[in-house]
This record gives sequence, C-alpha cells and structure tokens, in this order.
Amino acid sequence: MKRKHCRILGLIFAYPLSAKVKWRDIEPLFRELGAEVTEREGSRVGVRLFGERKVFHRPHPSPDADKGAVASIRQWFEKNGVKP
Repeated sequence: MKRKHCRILGLIFAYPLSAKVKWRDIEPLFRELGAEVTEREGSRVGVRLFGERKVFHRPHPSPDADKGAVASIRQWFEKNGVKP
C-alpha cells in the first residue's frame, strides 16, 4: 500500500475522529483495497468491497468527509479486518 493510502487509513482510525479527511483521498483508498467504486444519482457513490455494497454521499461544497461517514468507514474496515 502506498504511503498516502496508509496516511489516510491512519486518519480514519485516529482518535478522536478527524474532521480533516478529504473525500478525494478516501475513494482511491477504497480502490487500493480492491473496491469497485461507481457513480450513483446526485452526489452518491456506490462502493462494492468485502462482498458488500455501501452507498456514501460525496460531500459538497466542503471537500472534507463528515465525521459520521468517517466513523461508518472505520467500523466497516474494523469489521473486515482492515487496520492501519
């Protein structure tokens, strides 16, 4: 895994939750882990990973992912054995 992906994974697992995780950095991390990322209606993004499909809302106008999305991604990764 590239250093940038490791850094983003560290931000996702940081305690307390970081509010400075850019969505444009999360999508490449999903792809690095083997995900299929698809565009959905509006600003939704479909992610197929670990045999599951999740739908996330791409933030706008701010480029930062909200803490709820980061917490959801963290729980999903923990459940499937992904660690920083």
